Amino acid sequence: MQLTNKEKQELESQHKAERDGYIRDRIKAVLLRAEDWSLERISQALRLHKDTIRRHLSEYEEEKKLSPANGGSEGKLTESQGEELLAHVEANLYQKASDICAYVLSTYAVSYTVSGMTAWLKQHRFSYKKPKKIPARADEEKQREFVTYYEELKATLPPEEPILFMDSVHPTMETKASSGWIRTGKEKPLLTTASRTRLNLTGTINLATMLTSYGSYETINAATTIEFLAKVKAAYPLSARIHLILDQSGYHRSEAVQNYADNNGFKLHFLPPYSPNLNSIERLWKVMNEYVRNNRFFASAKEFREAIFGFFENTLPNITKVLRSRINDNFHIRVATSF
Repeated sequence: MQLTNKEKQELESQHKAERDGYIRDRIKAVLLRAEDWSLERISQALRLHKDTIRRHLSEYEEEKKLSPANGGSEGKLTESQGEELLAHVEANLYQKASDICAYVLSTYAVSYTVSGMTAWLKQHRFSYKKPKKIPARADEEKQREFVTYYEELKATLPPEEPILFMDSVHPTMETKASSGWIRTGKEKPLLTTASRTRLNLTGTINLATMLTSYGSYETINAATTIEFLAKVKAAYPLSARIHLILDQSGYHRSEAVQNYADNNGFKLHFLPPYSPNLNSIERLWKVMNEYVRNNRFFASAKEFREAIFGFFENTLPNITKVLRSRINDNFHIRVATSF
């Protein structure tokens, strides 16, 4: 990209006066390219795809073009209005671009087409995706207190006292649809089943060794929890004390489970309410779904059970590297935010 000094000065002046961020990005791309920046470096700096940068540069070289092909909107927001709209869209969850168009028209008397608003949203780094669900009753302060408590516990325990994360999960035979790469304009059929077959599993994971234990039961209650704890105890015969991090389910806090734990070398550490994000074994269930359930149709209950049990018996021992990179105690604090 070769520019004369006059062209550079004109582009610099236009960039300072321009209110449209889309056009400012195009100007920056041209100026940076003229300064011998690579496409990759410009792409990273402007947070735009390399192909988009290449198209902008080509259109400028061929036509001296700096504005979008469709002209954007029928009206144009001022800089302050644009900033207000950015804050508004970020604070409110809109499902349709047409609803944002209506808001802009009623608030600023500026008319946008749906395609123009979609382009504006993409230009300002918005994308169409699902929001992340967070329990409304999650307590940020209690979560942080638990993390501090856990870090102190981990730092002070002797090596022979393991810390295990414990939880129950209830995978169903029902087809679990998940995202995947599908050719644009095409549909990918996925067989489904109306079967209500499910398994009730309880498991533990030791983050230091990636050792897991699991049990399958007709139901999860105090009695089956005690049965599972006996299985865990047998897996750690040399440990006089085993530390369990678990949620506050009724059967976990039952007198029977508490007495068994006290009499058999278990120390129970309860998570704050509504804090599955602090239980590392939740990540194991996600890995299990990816390997066994996502986008998979089970023709029979037998096939379903064999797939689940096969994951624990055959797959887990061979994916330790995957587990170490994905299952850890790098906790994410959940903050309940109301719109």
